[in-house]
Amino acid sequence: MSSCARLLLRSSLRLRLPAIAAASACCLAAAPAAAAAQIPDTFENLQVLPKDISREELTDIMRGIALGLGVRCQYCHPGNGGGGLEGTDFKTDDDPDKVKARFMMKMVAMLNDSTLPRLPERDQPSLDVSCVTCHHGLSRPITLAADLTRTIDKFGVDAAVTRYHELREQYYGTGAYDFSPIALNEVGRSLGRSGRSAEAIAMLELNAEQYPQDVTTAVALGQLHAQAGEREKAIASFERALQLQPNNRQARQALQRLRGG
Repeated sequence: MSSCARLLLRSSLRLRLPAIAAASACCLAAAPAAAAAQIPDTFENLQVLPKDISREELTDIMRGIALGLGVRCQYCHPGNGGGGLEGTDFKTDDDPDKVKARFMMKMVAMLNDSTLPRLPERDQPSLDVSCVTCHHGLSRPITLAADLTRTIDKFGVDAAVTRYHELREQYYGTGAYDFSPIALNEVGRSLGRSGRSAEAIAMLELNAEQYPQDVTTAVALGQLHAQAGEREKAIASFERALQLQPNNRQARQALQRLRGG
């Protein structure tokens, strides 16, 4: 077996965790007996994996990819869309996602075979890169901050607030996105630095609703209100920060400046 196949097989074996399996609807994992009966005995058009790879090894690799991306087999292989593998065309390259998958498989093999072994003082035992390292169960490996920023740019801040609630309802607890207060605070700071105070304030107000005890959000909100010339709102935010953390120097100094002290 090639090094690429070995690395992908190791990655797929590490992916058999209850939390990931519960979140995924991979057809091979959901119905192993029925799916196995529909997997061909010989494979055509293998360009990255070895042409003599065993049925079991290939199934393990494909399962690992599907679980890592949170997708079904038909994401790359056109099929009937009903969840099973009957009628699935494994050899066709008509789906661009399959072409991308080949590129990503080569990239993973290069990182694990060539790049990471050259890392100075690498921890031992070493960790390999796998699909889930970046994807975390998402077909597109995108952070919450990037997703919300794109939504704001295309559809406005109200759409981003709605998007946040949708993603939180669907993915909270899965590890797919970072729903800690840090993520929204960074979105707000980034928007504020680019002069988009209104959008930044909306994101931090959303964060304050989710995490009313987070002092960092209160301080950041105060700074943004002050930047926008909203003195009373800035004072209220800094006072809130001091309620949460009475010795917070940033909030205390900001209040002194705002009050002319």
